[in-house]
Amino acid sequence: MSFHDLPWRQKRGWMAVLAIAAALIGCDVQNIAELEVGVTTEADVRAKWGDPAAVYTEADGSKTLEYPRQPAGQVNYMLAIGADGKLVAMRQVLKPANFAKIQTGWDKAQVRRLLGLPAKTQRYELKQQETWNWRFSDVSENKLFSVTFDASGRVVSTATTIDPKDDGGR
Repeated sequence: MSFHDLPWRQKRGWMAVLAIAAALIGCDVQNIAELEVGVTTEADVRAKWGDPAAVYTEADGSKTLEYPRQPAGQVNYMLAIGADGKLVAMRQVLKPANFAKIQTGWDKAQVRRLLGLPAKTQRYELKQQETWNWRFSDVSENKLFSVTFDASGRVVSTATTIDPKDDGGR
């Protein structure tokens, strides 16, 4: 079924979702453009981006601020703040190179620290497993990266699939 074949109520719902996603992307582009490595302070970042979803403090006194854009977006940002309180680096972490780093046996905290907040989590009680999913764009395709954890919270598998929310432009 194409977009044109949907009832008006569903079209209106999809248009609202797309408008929100476009606004988020537009805000992110503007907010990123206003950040300057070595100049922008943590206070500046928080003023533009709000409170981070998590703050990771490093041994040297530096911090990483997590800004997820899941579930509506396809990116998660990690902004590194040096011990001097200034921006050191900005990273969009939802990309295949980072997915490849995840190893069997990692715990949930390690995965969260690398990829940020997932778009969705799902428990499978009979299998005693939990799966976390992140939406991302891989060149021209919208995809879903999944990490499955066992009952002890350790990685047992990962997978990349086509995002089921993507209609392939049809």
